[in-house]
Amino acid sequence: MVGLDTVVFGEVTVLDLIVFAISVVIIVIVARIIAMYLKRALSDRMERVEIDKLVKIVQAVIILFGIWFALPSFDVDIGQLLVVGGTVGLIIAFASQKIVSNLGSGIFLLIERPVKIGDTIRIGDVEGTVNQIRILSTIVKTYEGIYVRIPNEQVFSSDITNFVVNPARRFEYTVSIGYGADAGKAVWVIRTLLDEHPFVLNNPAPSIFVSELGDSGVEITVYIWAPSRVWWAVRTELLQKIKEALEREGIEIPFPQRVITMAGEKKRGTGQGEL
Repeated sequence: MVGLDTVVFGEVTVLDLIVFAISVVIIVIVARIIAMYLKRALSDRMERVEIDKLVKIVQAVIILFGIWFALPSFDVDIGQLLVVGGTVGLIIAFASQKIVSNLGSGIFLLIERPVKIGDTIRIGDVEGTVNQIRILSTIVKTYEGIYVRIPNEQVFSSDITNFVVNPARRFEYTVSIGYGADAGKAVWVIRTLLDEHPFVLNNPAPSIFVSELGDSGVEITVYIWAPSRVWWAVRTELLQKIKEALEREGIEIPFPQRVITMAGEKKRGTGQGEL
């Protein structure tokens, strides 16, 4: 009859094998639970293919570390394994320094989540919409339709401007009217137009005021808040509508004017002796 203390090989007993097998089973279960959690947590942050890659890497790391800690049940000299493992780890780290750096940065980006797919951002001199977030890189589609791959290390270490993380975004116009026009009426016309627009926000509310008395006319500044996702469309649409609304009310939008006096010009009179 085989007992728990029966030696199988060397100094390894049946009990050691059972403990090791139970440890491995627990490690695999833990790895699968963490994998399920990662898939749920990252489902709206990364594409499915990239999530599967990351999950496999995480599972492999967890299982390897679990087996490492389960080895003492076999009376393995962990000190020697640490020396060997540390040496191998250093060699791998130097050989794949960029890959490891990008992988680590990618994980931190997923945890911190400064950007997500669909966001309009600027990273360095690249500006556009986030198309993909991969394990090692982020793909940005520029306004010109060009796809730019940015290593995650660069994304993580750069200043990131996210134009849509705040649900509302402000833009402004400067509208000039003639000195003979009614500034109060012009403000009322613009405010009425903004109140009727479906995407102009009431909170924060628009701000319209006379900001400057310019060389050619009275300057009216208009601050407008709109949902970030439609900010550009609203901005390009409203300026023309403001111009058309002011013209319908007979409010002049002046063009630049200059008075030029010629040096040495004689003043003309009305006398008979004038040539």
